[in-house]
Amino acid sequence: MRIDDALVWAQFLLSGSGSPRLDAEVLLAHVLEKETIYLMTWPERDISATDKASFEALVEQRINGVPVAHLTGTREFWSLPLKVNNSTLIPRPDTEILVETALNLCASNAAILDLGTGSGAIILALASELPQATCTAVDFSEDAVSLARENATLLKINNVSIAQSNWFDNVQGTFDVIVSNPPYIADNDHHLKKGDVRFEPLSALVSAENGLADIRLIAEQAIRYLNDNGYLLIEHGFEQGSAVRDIFTSLDYHNINTIKDYGDNDRVTVATYKSIK
Repeated sequence: MRIDDALVWAQFLLSGSGSPRLDAEVLLAHVLEKETIYLMTWPERDISATDKASFEALVEQRINGVPVAHLTGTREFWSLPLKVNNSTLIPRPDTEILVETALNLCASNAAILDLGTGSGAIILALASELPQATCTAVDFSEDAVSLARENATLLKINNVSIAQSNWFDNVQGTFDVIVSNPPYIADNDHHLKKGDVRFEPLSALVSAENGLADIRLIAEQAIRYLNDNGYLLIEHGFEQGSAVRDIFTSLDYHNINTIKDYGDNDRVTVATYKSIK
């Protein structure tokens, strides 16, 4: 089978995926151990019987809903190739808004904390841009901690420390910037039965109080860990901007602002706090 024929075949079978052509290209490039540009450059080249069988198996799994990132074991975030697995959320483009916003606020030598780091996407993006910063990340899941540490090692990012902690339980010190992409989906949200989230850990997705419980807890406890006029940035659902601002206001945060994502939806709320210790 030629490369172009394989892509046409897979695209047809993956028509229900939402991005059938892209899925087909990423999966075939993964099997061939090539960049996707190779597929465009050499469409007439034949693929081996072994590669064809591997490709067909991946396409079958993708038809059944398995995320492309889980099939390839990687996902790019902030131009960083990250290893991913089913122990964490798959990094998503909209989370780059959180990184962009934090970078606009951080001094080059800032002390930064990432709560619920998962694959390490957020803290590794920040650490890669701010090599003089002191970066700390925690996650409740030991599997997530191991994955984030592996990504740091593979990317040769040395200014980050990653540890196990249930939010702030094992966190020491204070920080100029605290960031988090916590669970924020209500447990009865119909989106939990659709798309990639079906294959991601519910503990990283679902929170009580209509998705606001963990956001509220973080905002309450962050007060004790922020330096004077430090920043708290939290990613949240597109319909939660007002509720998150209300939580911040009730806790005496200041300069509260909600940033929109690439789809013009509320995505990240940021605020400062004047610490009283």
